[in-house]
Amino acid sequence: MPPSLPIGPAVPGWTAPPIPPHDVLQGRYTRLEPLQAARHSDDLFRACHADDSIWTYLPYGPFGSAAAHRDWIAQATAGSDPQFYAICPAEGGAALGVLSYLRIQPAAGSIEIGHVCFSPALQRTRIATEAVTLLIARAFQAGYRRVEWKCNALNLASRRAAQRLGFSYEGVFRQQAVVKGRNRDTAWFAAIDAEWPALRAAHDRWLSPSNFDERGRQIARLGDLTAPIRVASDPALG
Repeated sequence: MPPSLPIGPAVPGWTAPPIPPHDVLQGRYTRLEPLQAARHSDDLFRACHADDSIWTYLPYGPFGSAAAHRDWIAQATAGSDPQFYAICPAEGGAALGVLSYLRIQPAAGSIEIGHVCFSPALQRTRIATEAVTLLIARAFQAGYRRVEWKCNALNLASRRAAQRLGFSYEGVFRQQAVVKGRNRDTAWFAAIDAEWPALRAAHDRWLSPSNFDERGRQIARLGDLTAPIRVASDPALG
């Protein structure tokens, strides 16, 4: 008899999770609202065109007018995947950025966070970090086993963000796409459900008001808190 071939461990009781509900997510600093052209496009055009460099690695934009941006939002939100959110301050106010679920694969228990567009006013804020935390938490609470983050391999800012948030580096897919007429190699990161309790504790500790001094400066860095949990670090980040 030939020897048995190795197979993956059993996943007892596994059932495919539902598509995440597309409704408001409220955090301490952040309010995620289902993206709507009529409600959010004017605010997003003002915020996200303050610096056109934020569109460099996205497959669309910048947009030449508020109307063009509104039309794109209307088209992009017409389906159920991607599932877009506008990022707003928790206490109310103008939308400052966008992110989404995409590649929603309940049968595999896998979901991706992408279409990340953080305006200059949103970057390096607790609002931005908590926006991603809320989507990661919802995915794992819904029963997904894997949450992915992918980006253009040249986008070192996105690679740093993924690692800081606790996503583990999984490699680069070469010539994975053509975007705006140029080659795109794609860097892959992911977190899995077994890692989430420790990652959640790290996120909660970082987001706690006690982690910031009277000037709003962080005391513990999120990347330091998630480093022991990640199973692989990105070699491009040194």
